[in-house]
Amino acid sequence: MRVRAFTQHDLSALTDLTIDTFRPFYEDSFRPLMGDAVFAVQHSNWRDDYRKQVAELHAPAHRTYVAIAEAEGTIAGYVAWSVAPARKKGEITILAVSNRHRRHHVGATLCEHAFEQMRALGAEVVEIGTGGDQFHAPARALYEALGCTALPLTVYFRQL
Repeated sequence: MRVRAFTQHDLSALTDLTIDTFRPFYEDSFRPLMGDAVFAVQHSNWRDDYRKQVAELHAPAHRTYVAIAEAEGTIAGYVAWSVAPARKKGEITILAVSNRHRRHHVGATLCEHAFEQMRALGAEVVEIGTGGDQFHAPARALYEALGCTALPLTVYFRQL
């Protein structure tokens, strides 16, 4: 596996990977749990939201970065992060690994790469967020294995 910097040529593949990665959360977890009314308000345009977000992730002038993991001649995953040097803080924005490359240390490698880059830019602390549902259990396990400490947080939704 090789970790490299993002290029504009990667944008379409990263957008597709992001949508493929998070489709099960939105369609198979969030929608059934919350119902169609809450889903429609909260995440009905999630694919378009990702198309816009992924296109804006890599902007070094704004201290936001993307790194790509390649394996077997294809994009295995990517990590996006930002750094706020004045606060000495970094944040992982998105971590996405293709189904085919999960459980092969791609996520850990990408996170460690981002951590190293953040340290080089003055960060002393990193924040990584994820969900508390079953879909996000592998992400929680990864972040705990990387030495991160969870902050319990509960978010409630209700149709009015």
